Amino acid sequence: MSDEFAKAARDAVEAADNTDQLKLIAAFLAAQQLTQQQTYTQPASAPRADFNARKWLTIGAVVCAVGAIGAVFAIAFALAAIAVAIGAVCATGCFLILRSIWRDIRNR
Repeated sequence: MSDEFAKAARDAVEAADNTDQLKLIAAFLAAQQLTQQQTYTQPASAPRADFNARKWLTIGAVVCAVGAIGAVFAIAFALAAIAVAIGAVCATGCFLILRSIWRDIRNR
């Protein structure tokens, strides 16, 4: 009979421990639900700056100036390339003329 009482006492202690664990689990789940139910507010957006026409006119002027400078350099490069081509044609003509004169002189 004492074994039965000891077993019953152990079962009672174990049930009490299980009850404490169940209470802890229930408290944890309740706290988790409370944290999940909180609504998050969106932070206020920064105030929008007023339109500044002077800023955009300055940017446009700078872009146009850079484009014009680039166009001037492109035209200068094109003219230089044309000058080199004309020089090459003239040099070739001179070379051919001098070569024919040299052949005439050597053949006589």
